[in-house]
Amino acid sequence: MIISIDNLNHYFGAGALRKQVLFDINLEIKTGEIVIMTGPSGSGKTTLLTLMGGLRSAQAGSLKILKQEIYNASKRQLTQLRRQIGYIFQAHNLMTFLTAKENVRMSLELHNEISDRDLDNKAIAILEKVGLENRVDYYPESLSGGQKQRVAIARALVSNPKIVLADEPTAALDKKSGRDVVELMQQLAKEQGCTILLVTHDNRILDIADRLVYLEDGRLIQN
Repeated sequence: MIISIDNLNHYFGAGALRKQVLFDINLEIKTGEIVIMTGPSGSGKTTLLTLMGGLRSAQAGSLKILKQEIYNASKRQLTQLRRQIGYIFQAHNLMTFLTAKENVRMSLELHNEISDRDLDNKAIAILEKVGLENRVDYYPESLSGGQKQRVAIARALVSNPKIVLADEPTAALDKKSGRDVVELMQQLAKEQGCTILLVTHDNRILDIADRLVYLEDGRLIQN
């Protein structure tokens, strides 16, 4: 299993303000699987996603990502783990002062073994794959919402991550752009053999998943 979660609990705050947000989460995800997580706002989906991505430490229970235990992991271990994961956020989180190519390149610069020339070539190649060969040197302000999200997908996938975590990637997009974006993720992930966990409220894209899981009030209802 590429992701294995066992009796995971998570809390925000301390002392009298301490509040439990995740309760006894158990979930296993296989290599190459596309899993969609749905559930009401405030149910803990983004919290669970950030734990899986090594963006915060697990507090109680077991959370193994790529066979690495996140519970009690050091900052160094979490940093190494993050290099093997691609992230796609709702607001695309592009750097406004960088071109599409430079935004994608940034993700590769974590990998010291790649030369400058190769960084450019890889960035351009993945932008071509997402249909932005004519927008390589455009800044985000000159791109549509769908194009920005395509740059975000290119940035997430350019380093061939083992896992892609996507948080509401279609939220700001119209029906057609949203559909195009997830089909692109699905196609590239299949080509690269990576696993996708996608959090969404968008019922129009549920059919791309191998499996659906539902989170409500911090509890996984089905998996």
